[in-house]
Amino acid sequence: MKRLRLDALRDPVAHLAFLETYEVAAARPDSFWQERAAQGSGVRQFIAEAPGGEWAGSVTVLLEEAGSEDWAGYAVERRQGHVVGVFVRPEHRANGLIQKLLDAGVAWAWEQGAERVRLFVHADNPRAQGAYLRAGFKPTGLVVSFSKNEDERELEFALDR
Repeated sequence: MKRLRLDALRDPVAHLAFLETYEVAAARPDSFWQERAAQGSGVRQFIAEAPGGEWAGSVTVLLEEAGSEDWAGYAVERRQGHVVGVFVRPEHRANGLIQKLLDAGVAWAWEQGAERVRLFVHADNPRAQGAYLRAGFKPTGLVVSFSKNEDERELEFALDR
């Protein structure tokens, strides 16, 4: 988990999707990564394993409950899945792997009673936007400030059940 995250944070474009920097993530102790791997009942990480055991990619889905507040301070109106931490190693891109990871995450959210699944994508990441459109997600029109830089924007994409 740690190695995949560090590789994502070094990627020329993918790092835009993460709320932390490489330096912060690399400095975290092993206990942090072990606790993160344990996960609670409202979160599920899906991984794609390449031959030889290396993780080729990962998608995490968080459940957000109606009546709660999301990370950006907006009210959550209905139970939904929130896709985060999407990354596929460059050598495993353009072969449908991201679609399979997203399909697994969405299916899990539906099993948990989610009415929709959403994600945020950096406005300057057209590669990711294209992948999400191909997976059936549509822009909702909600635009929020990027947490690492208030001058940058993230776009909400969603898939209704």
